[in-house]
Amino acid sequence: QVQLVESGGGLVQPGGSLRLSCSASGSVFSIYAMAWYRQAPGKQREFVARITSGGDTNYANSVKGRFTISRDNAKNTMYLQMNNLKPDDPAVYYCVRADTYWGQGTQVTVSS
Repeated sequence: QVQLVESGGGLVQPGGSLRLSCSASGSVFSIYAMAWYRQAPGKQREFVARITSGGDTNYANSVKGRFTISRDNAKNTMYLQMNNLKPDDPAVYYCVRADTYWGQGTQVTVSS
C-alpha cells in the first residue's frame, strides 16, 4: 500500500522560506516521477512542480525561480524548497506519485 506523508508546512511571512518534505512508503520510490500540487480555498487544484525518476524537473510559471523540487531516493523522500513566498502561494500542498497516489497535504500560510 502506497503512503505519502507531507510535512514542513506552516506560517511564514511574505518573502520567507519553507521546505516541504514528502516521505513515501509502500513501494519502490526511485522509479516513479513525483510531483507537488496545491489547492487554495475556492480554487482548483494546480500543478506546482514535478521531478522524474532521473531527476529532470519542471515548474509552474508562477513558482519558477522561487521553488526547487528535489528527491533523495535513498531516503524515499521528495522535497520542495520554497523561497520568496508570496501572498498567492498559501494553499494545501500535496505530494503526488505518478499522478496516481496523493498524500493528505500540508498547509502553507503566508501572512505578516
